[in-house]
Amino acid sequence: MKKILEYLIILCFVPFTILAQNLQPPIQNYEVFDYNASSKNWSLTANENGELFSANNMGLLHFNGEEWKLNALPNKTIIRSVLAIGNKIYTGSYEEFGYWKNNDFGELEYTSLTHLIKGHAFTSEEFWQILKHEDAIYFRSFSKIYKYQDNKIEVLNTEIVVSDIAILNDRLVVAGSGNIGSGVFWLQNGELMPIDDLGHLENKIINSMSEFKEGSLLIGTKLNGCYVLSDTGIAIWDERINEDLKVHQLNKILPLTNGKLVFGTIKNGIYIYDLGLKKVLNLNKESGIQNNTVHSILQYKNQLWVGLDSGIDRVRLNNAINYYTDFSGELGTVYDIVFFNNRLFLGSNTGVYYFENDELKFVKGSQGHVWDLQVLNGELFCGHNTGTFKLTNGTLQKVSDISGGYLILKIPDYPNAFLQGTYTGISKFEMDGNNHWSASRVLGLDFPVNQICYENSNTIWAAHPYKGLYRIELDKEYKRAVNIKEFSLTDNLPSNYNVKLYNIENQIVFRSEDKWFKYDPILDRILPFEEFKPFENKNLIHYGNDHFWFMNASDSREIIYTDLKKDSLVIADPQLRRRLIPIDEQIIPVNDSLYYFTLSDGFGKMNLSKLQRELKGFEPPTPFVTAFKDERIAYPIIGNNKMYEVAYKNSHDISIKVASPSLQHAQYFYELIGPKEYAAHLDNGFLNFQNLPFGDYELKVFTVSMNNKKSIPNTILFTINPPWYLSKVSMFFYFLLFLGVIYAIRWYNRLKLDRKHGKLKEKMRREQEDALAQLENEKLAKEIKLKQKELTRSAMNMAKKNELILELKNMMIVNKDEFSNQQRYRNLVKKLDNSIKNKEEWKRFEIIFKELHEDFFEKLLATYPSLTPKDLRLCAYLKMNLSSKEIAPLMGITLRGVEIHRYRLRKKLDIDSAQNISNFLITFK
Repeated sequence: MKKILEYLIILCFVPFTILAQNLQPPIQNYEVFDYNASSKNWSLTANENGELFSANNMGLLHFNGEEWKLNALPNKTIIRSVLAIGNKIYTGSYEEFGYWKNNDFGELEYTSLTHLIKGHAFTSEEFWQILKHEDAIYFRSFSKIYKYQDNKIEVLNTEIVVSDIAILNDRLVVAGSGNIGSGVFWLQNGELMPIDDLGHLENKIINSMSEFKEGSLLIGTKLNGCYVLSDTGIAIWDERINEDLKVHQLNKILPLTNGKLVFGTIKNGIYIYDLGLKKVLNLNKESGIQNNTVHSILQYKNQLWVGLDSGIDRVRLNNAINYYTDFSGELGTVYDIVFFNNRLFLGSNTGVYYFENDELKFVKGSQGHVWDLQVLNGELFCGHNTGTFKLTNGTLQKVSDISGGYLILKIPDYPNAFLQGTYTGISKFEMDGNNHWSASRVLGLDFPVNQICYENSNTIWAAHPYKGLYRIELDKEYKRAVNIKEFSLTDNLPSNYNVKLYNIENQIVFRSEDKWFKYDPILDRILPFEEFKPFENKNLIHYGNDHFWFMNASDSREIIYTDLKKDSLVIADPQLRRRLIPIDEQIIPVNDSLYYFTLSDGFGKMNLSKLQRELKGFEPPTPFVTAFKDERIAYPIIGNNKMYEVAYKNSHDISIKVASPSLQHAQYFYELIGPKEYAAHLDNGFLNFQNLPFGDYELKVFTVSMNNKKSIPNTILFTINPPWYLSKVSMFFYFLLFLGVIYAIRWYNRLKLDRKHGKLKEKMRREQEDALAQLENEKLAKEIKLKQKELTRSAMNMAKKNELILELKNMMIVNKDEFSNQQRYRNLVKKLDNSIKNKEEWKRFEIIFKELHEDFFEKLLATYPSLTPKDLRLCAYLKMNLSSKEIAPLMGITLRGVEIHRYRLRKKLDIDSAQNISNFLITFK
């Protein structure tokens, strides 16, 4: 980038008519593989939205501004003619005509009209033209005209071969030849009335007619140019272009809304003719049209559509940006442009060129890569791959052998001295008093320099073409570098590769790694450049008049013209985007309004004021919806404020297509409002949302103009139903389930409470029973204790009694002799023995014992059946833990007798001598 200050004022007055024939409007080619149909396009039409329809060999071709779609006829025949009227698209083909209309899904469906023709059979007719006049629609074949009105069809037998029909003064004009003559005819009351042409059109093949002036009809012939039908009759069209139309075989005529005429030819593309200025613009294959054979032409607003023998082209009419394209490849890539001596000079990778009489000419001796063209002190200098040259008398003269001449900057306060970046460093140019130029290297610099900026009079900044950023202090004579500082990563620079260097309002500004920085001379540091923060990821390609020209570093490559405040313009011309030179983009200002762009195959010229005027009153059209689809279903296209309803299972991928075909390169902006929100710009009309949460959404889609003006939005409402488990039915079920759960919880709590209450009652019952049992046990224990006491007492009483009796018996035995009556003695002894063996006492003892030790005797006898009653009695006394001494009186035997009895009992019980027999019996159960 550079500023061309020295000659800016001069250039403001340079006439630009010199390039009128060379500069062309933008042409956009749609090739066969773009629209995926046949190459031939016989007729073109557009509806009110600007959607294009083409009569193609394979069917009706439809373009909505974003995508092409082919619609085949049911009989698969070639469509020869098409005309959009309201919401219907009428077409004519082989023995068939009818109309197409969008269904609820935005897809075209065909309805035939030929069934309305009663009692008529086609004779191999193809319908080449459709024309609307008043309330009737006319379908033209070569043999007949069919009038469709009020859902009826009238067949007009013309008796001629009909080649074209047109409207003049609200009357239908028919062209053709036959038994009644050749030429043009009025169609009146179903009959043809010859128009007296004095023989001008006799034996002429008429192929196109159009009203071009009030009351005048321009009649085009295949090989004889054009004629004019007016109130005075028919005459040859007296225009110079007529000769070209004869040579190149005229095929179609179209008057433009701006008064110009467009002619489509078979051999040389289209001619755009300005009737007032008598100027012709020819667009053919050499100038960018895909094919020289034109079958159809159509104007929609400022766009000219051209249907070709191979492809479809779109030409921007009255465009603010026009182009010069070198299709030969001789010019190559243009790197710089300059005006010098009222001529436009181009510096390209193949040399220096200029225009003379609309012809591109090569400057001899300039072959090779040109980097820079500048006018210095009234002379043209060329920075070249092999050195630096000066243009003298139409040829270049070398003024420096130092290779690789980049940008040249004037040295402050030195009117005839300049610095130049080169492949090997920096050079100084000087002009002496004899107007001779000399060049010398600035010493101390041994690296290539392609960018230079002044910080002050003796301090410059220089950038290496690939790697390196330097701050250089020069001596007063600018001959030597006295101090060089290289900036790198340690100086807050993200990278020292491909650094871009600028002087913005006396500030040194850099761009590195898509970020902007500036140099602070007080701190001697590199700091972020906040003013350019909104323009990260953008290259600065020109600065002037307080405005900046940025370009997106991404593939979109739009150019942004802004003052960093309110004034902003986005230039998104497809040709400009495609043809600008990456990294070396350059804009050359001529004045405040005119700018040139260097391109890979030519150059572009932009009238900024014209573009701004056009945009000032321009209201971008509201985009319309062309498709709404979810993961599985395509939905009908519905109007504003209608709701699309999407099932949750299909909502993971929602696609919406919008279009704005009236714009050549529509830009969009959308806002999604709902449970999840988005907002973004779009380069095309395809929106895709994935995994949106369920809920209600409002989608607003805007068309955005170059000056960022938004259209009235198209509002698309849609709702994503909740998943089945969150649907209304499910929620009602969950409510019932909730009530059921509440009831179950209450029932369970009640059951739990009842169970707890039952357990408490059971516990209380058990406790009561235990208490009663304990009381009974205590009572029983007391009773047992009483009985034990009673048993013990009974045994003790028996023992004492028996001891006393035994003692008495022993005393009697000792005093036996003192008894005089021996019989009485014996009776007394016997009574004493009976008293000791008193069975009643034993029974009472046995009863009490059994109450205390239930089934003791039975179990003992069952275990030891050899036990005698006496053994059982001894066992009872032993179980009571009575000693042998206590047992002896109870049994009425001696202590010795008790021991002997115990011994025998031990034997019967099979008890070891070490085991206590009393313990055995106490524990026996």
